[in-house]
Amino acid sequence: MTAYIHDIGGAPVIIGAGLAGLMTALHLAPQPVVLFSRAPLGTDTSSTLAQGGLAASLGEDDSPDLHLADTLAAGDGLCDEQMARRVVEAAPVAVENLIRLGVPFDRALDGQLRLGLEAAHSRRRIVHVADATGHELFHALLAVARRTRSITIMEGATALRLVVAEGGIVGLLAVLHSGVFALPTRRVVLATGGIGGLFCDTTNPLASFGHGLALAACAGAELSDLEFVQFHATALDCPRRPMPLISEAVRGEGALLVDEHGRRFLSDTPGAELASRDVVARAIAHQLAAGHRVYLDARRCLGQKFAKRFPAIDAACKQAGIDPAAMPIPVRPAAHYHMGGVAVDAEGRSSVSGLWACGEVARTGLHGANRLASNSLAELVATAAWVGGCIAGTSAGWQWPRMPAMVAVRPDPSSIRQEVSNALGIVRNGKALSAAVANLLPIAVGDTAAAEPALVALLMAIAALKREESRGSHYRSDFPCRDAAAALPSRLTLCTAFENAVALSWQRSERSC
Repeated sequence: MTAYIHDIGGAPVIIGAGLAGLMTALHLAPQPVVLFSRAPLGTDTSSTLAQGGLAASLGEDDSPDLHLADTLAAGDGLCDEQMARRVVEAAPVAVENLIRLGVPFDRALDGQLRLGLEAAHSRRRIVHVADATGHELFHALLAVARRTRSITIMEGATALRLVVAEGGIVGLLAVLHSGVFALPTRRVVLATGGIGGLFCDTTNPLASFGHGLALAACAGAELSDLEFVQFHATALDCPRRPMPLISEAVRGEGALLVDEHGRRFLSDTPGAELASRDVVARAIAHQLAAGHRVYLDARRCLGQKFAKRFPAIDAACKQAGIDPAAMPIPVRPAAHYHMGGVAVDAEGRSSVSGLWACGEVARTGLHGANRLASNSLAELVATAAWVGGCIAGTSAGWQWPRMPAMVAVRPDPSSIRQEVSNALGIVRNGKALSAAVANLLPIAVGDTAAAEPALVALLMAIAALKREESRGSHYRSDFPCRDAAAALPSRLTLCTAFENAVALSWQRSERSC
């Protein structure tokens, strides 16, 4: 039997308690808000794993125009320039706001913020807290949120379904401590993070399979650019999952990528080790496919200073038996960030009334086909303020809706990871993508624990199959060239996705006969 929660009915609900969720909740204060956290706060979230930092034009030699130019270049023709300009102009103010909230960014001896350099940035503009920026940001914001009486935090709460009536959100069904409950609300924010847990090699928590995308799709929301998955070039090549990340900032300090013979294979590539992420990731993948090992060598540029500059990375390496001060670090690409997501406008609104999205689950248009390093934290801090301001201007206007009956199933992507990794990896092709669509469809419409992850993977595979070109992080071996005529965001809804999937599956079965 489904129970209703009465005392907080009608309040905005934020699904996801990482940095995007916490920032949005804080911007809504003192308006009451409910914050869902699937796991105990601070666990099972990509936010706490973020190492590099936040990109903002704070240096004397920098400007928002330069930051914008780097962002557009990395986005490979698919950025929304208006949104990108808005974010880069807001980034310095976002840093000031975070400092006021207690984030202890690293500073030089003169008290100025210490700025790091990462791939495809033309200036040093990354503010950071050693190599644990996400962890420090998260705990600073969490401390403020816990002191904010208007924020009701529900740990262990997982949304099952958004309930839509007359074209808008009227409530949601969720599970808490194994019991299903209904919460009437006309205002929901998705802040659920990314999709890296769909892949075998990932830097994301294994439970990050695109839960928010599935919720949005089933509510009828439009999704965009799902084919664009960024693979971080340098994850620690070890058995741990998620894979420890070797921050791009290490390359920013001068570390070199070499093979097992010490050969620097990116020396002739424009930008070399600091080329855009898609270029570096593909180059490493090519070396691995040819039977080579790949290492990140920081011995000359950092040596004994490595542990002080990158203490978390140093600890992860030493746990794997590697001393970065004296040994090259074995690395390989891993799924890291999703540029696609719920299509939203400048205030974070989706195509469904009453549904907003913030953070990695949202497609704002900032990242285009390839995210510029450390722009994601700048984006979520800036957009959380815009989402919060937009919601604050709406009224509750809720009533007790009829809620469908549901059984709680804990999603598990483990059975489809190999399929997703094969079809949606760094190099893709139409044959593998078509096979993945046919294989994922029956799982996505089933009632197993893999259904929801399979639905997200199905949507991604269809988007990748429809983009018959190579652009940014999306590389098709059967369409290796960039198509100027395809420089538009992809759009997808669940209805059109299923129509495509059924047609593809039928064609494949006909050919098999």
